[in-house]
Amino acid sequence: MWEHVTPERRRGTVRDLRRDNRSVLLWSLYFDQPSTRQELSRTTGLSPASVSNVVRELIDEDIVHEAGAVDSDGGRPRVLLRINQDHGYVIGVDVGETRVRVELFDLAMTERATADYPLDPREHGVTTIVDRILEGLSAVLADAGVGPSAILGVGIGVPGVVEQGDEVIVHGQTYGWDAVPLGRLLRAGTDLPLHIDNGAKTMGRAEMWFGAGRGAQHAVVCLIGSGVGASVIAHGRPHRGSTSSAGEWGHTTIVVGGRECRCGAQGCLEAYVGAEAILDRYAGAPPGQDEESALAALLDAAANGAGEAESVLEETALYLGVGLSDLINLFNPERIILGGWAGLLLGERLLPRIRDAARRHSLRHAFSETSIELGRLGPEAVALGAATLPVERFLNGETILPVEHRRSAG
Repeated sequence: MWEHVTPERRRGTVRDLRRDNRSVLLWSLYFDQPSTRQELSRTTGLSPASVSNVVRELIDEDIVHEAGAVDSDGGRPRVLLRINQDHGYVIGVDVGETRVRVELFDLAMTERATADYPLDPREHGVTTIVDRILEGLSAVLADAGVGPSAILGVGIGVPGVVEQGDEVIVHGQTYGWDAVPLGRLLRAGTDLPLHIDNGAKTMGRAEMWFGAGRGAQHAVVCLIGSGVGASVIAHGRPHRGSTSSAGEWGHTTIVVGGRECRCGAQGCLEAYVGAEAILDRYAGAPPGQDEESALAALLDAAANGAGEAESVLEETALYLGVGLSDLINLFNPERIILGGWAGLLLGERLLPRIRDAARRHSLRHAFSETSIELGRLGPEAVALGAATLPVERFLNGETILPVEHRRSAG
């Protein structure tokens, strides 16, 4: 389990202790269900009596259900427990450069409804994005037949730097967003609880919770789409930096005086390996195609022997490998995970070449200790990871729905 999700034990009142016990047990059960009371006692370190008391409360609140029994050695069968997946629902939003995707999940993270809105790459105005998000929230609630009172929260992954504070501010330089109060703008159209973070970081959460990052304490999850970003995990926790801008890997300089990047600087990694930049270097890109179709066509052209397409991809693999070598030498991760729609497309065809370029530009020992692999959750991992933002609060005991709301909305 990602260490970050394990709540810290607090010294305080009896009420604090009870909340801590609930939280520790919920985290354990969430990732290792079904479990018996005896297994929960072993994994959490709580006494059998404490586990029984907490489980009784959770069953009474319809958060946990009994799910059959297993035989024990010479004793009575032991009852299996699992979290009630319909206790509440969460919504994840991926604000990308080519689309806004909104997904509604139950607590088992099973997708119940989806709304997808393609974006014109030239149109990322704040009003357009806010309207698409609000439209998507209404659409998934209606499609899933779920009332707003059953929603534990909405997680939103966005490009750029997300400054957390009394008011969430988004700085999206390549988007043309300057200190956008996204939370406030959305609250004018919805009363649902909102949690906003950088899209690369939410994708990182998804891969660390459910995908290729599980079990790792030091990892970098790389998002490659139109733009490029990363989520750096150190000691099981996301590294954010002083103002949450850590992980802007796409805007590290890879060629001094190189191609102009969308951020206004020259020679950024994003100006060589982001999908927009790759297609800009490929003269054979068909006009009028969306980026995802155009990149797939480039990969197909290279596979069919088109020399120009192959040359562009060879250069892309080199620059991407060099960018990964910087991560290896700086952070010494156990794993580097490539994700994002473009990262997965490129990785499927180019991973051996990317690894080789990373090897040639990394310190030998650091490279030997790092695996470079593809994300396991597909191009929708940003929305899935965003949905874990309210799930985390729920497991920490910060979001409990009234029983009558849950039953009327189910």
